[in-house]
Amino acid sequence: MSGPVPDRAAALADRLFGATLGALELFSVYLGTELGLYRTLSGHGPLTSAGLAERAGIAERYAREWLEQQAVAGLIELDDADAPPAGRRYRLPAEHARALCRPDDPAHAAPFAHMLAGIGGVLPQVADAYRTGSGVPYSAYGEPFRHGQGHINRCAFSNELAAGLLAAMPDVVAGLECAQHARIADLGCGQGWSTIALANAFLDAWVDGLDSDPASIEDARRHAAEAGLDGRVRFSCADAGELTGRGPYDLIVILEALHDMTRPGDVLRAAHDALGDGGTLLVVDERVADSFTAPGDEVERMMFGWSVTHCLPSQLAEQPSAALGTAMRADTIRALATKAGYARVDVLPVENDFFRLYRLWP
Repeated sequence: MSGPVPDRAAALADRLFGATLGALELFSVYLGTELGLYRTLSGHGPLTSAGLAERAGIAERYAREWLEQQAVAGLIELDDADAPPAGRRYRLPAEHARALCRPDDPAHAAPFAHMLAGIGGVLPQVADAYRTGSGVPYSAYGEPFRHGQGHINRCAFSNELAAGLLAAMPDVVAGLECAQHARIADLGCGQGWSTIALANAFLDAWVDGLDSDPASIEDARRHAAEAGLDGRVRFSCADAGELTGRGPYDLIVILEALHDMTRPGDVLRAAHDALGDGGTLLVVDERVADSFTAPGDEVERMMFGWSVTHCLPSQLAEQPSAALGTAMRADTIRALATKAGYARVDVLPVENDFFRLYRLWP
């Protein structure tokens, strides 16, 4: 005989409680990142609440409450729990600093908090879009979402783009390394971290970054200047399909962006036409399941979470729109590529928890 039937209502209530706890802690991570509290603890800790308040420029009462919450949550550590509140000294473990305030570290996950904060700020607009069938423009999600998305990609692409992702195409890498002034285009470049990573990987290449969001392009230009790359890197505020006259390119990349584009077929066609002889298009998108399955694994759940709150509403803000959502599967990419004139699509043998890589052959 089978065992007792679990109480599904209680199990779901427990799950929602855990989700609430996680969301609240992510909002506290947003505060710690936005106010520079983790950086201050990492560079000057251990600190009392008064010490953190003074160094970070915040009010002591807020500093004390935030420190206590962070310690209770296990995000930071307390040296002297028996001391009175004002005398307690808090520190950020080096391992936790990697996740919370080291933007180039592969473990850096704090930007998720900014993405959630950006979505939280527009949820009423998202609900209205559901009622009307309209959309919510990317710009409405504001600086928090832009920062979060950009910096999640920063740690991913700074560490993995050349060494892991592009390495799956050794012939392309060899060609770029041997070519004099190779041409690369980064479509949907956002804040430019992937574009900068490409320029750092191929020191003789010229790299163009295109994105339709003006604020992201402004950020990207600043980041490139700070990296000393504004001579070899050009950023344009333009639709990703506007490649006429910009090529020919040896490599075009679309990294974590194709599913967000309102007219992905047009973008693929423009990239096809802008590739030079022997050129390659690399598409990196979500590693979702091959077909819809419910319930799904954690990656599938995350991708649909982004989709219902951000990706689909932002796609529907512009018409006409393919309205792909976030969970763009391999068959969809193959169909779009075939219609855009590509002869072949290869799924590259790269193990990654979140990304799937597609090489498109013109």
